[in-house]
Amino acid sequence: MHPMKPAKNISQIEAEITEEFLRFESWDEKYEYLIDLGKKLSHLDKAEMTERNLIRGCQSSAWLVAEYRDGKVYFKADSDALIVKGLMSLLIRVLSGQSAETILTAKLNFIDTIGMHQHLAPTRSNGLRSMIIQLKSHAMTFKARNRAN
Repeated sequence: MHPMKPAKNISQIEAEITEEFLRFESWDEKYEYLIDLGKKLSHLDKAEMTERNLIRGCQSSAWLVAEYRDGKVYFKADSDALIVKGLMSLLIRVLSGQSAETILTAKLNFIDTIGMHQHLAPTRSNGLRSMIIQLKSHAMTFKARNRAN
């Protein structure tokens, strides 16, 4: 029997993503990689693609679903735009499966380290901020609900 590998912390995951993006020479290659990540992100069920799960401030339609179990927050997302799905897949990779407290204090420095803010169109950059706000909002809700119990 193999011992369970400890879950990676946020800074370890961010370092992996940074390393992946540093392998690419051009931003065209980085966008291509982001689109590939978007294609690999699993789809939400139609029942989850509701107004309630819609991410406000995103130019494309994007939905985020959060679940709290065993002291951790798990995210699923979908969008009608592959770049947005790619961005969501990175955020989910970093934050999903972490504690609410860890999610709330995450700086998400990898976004600037890989140059994402500088290379996204302003509307996409605003959408990225909206995604992060929504992710952290879910974590805050779970943290508050957990404290109340």
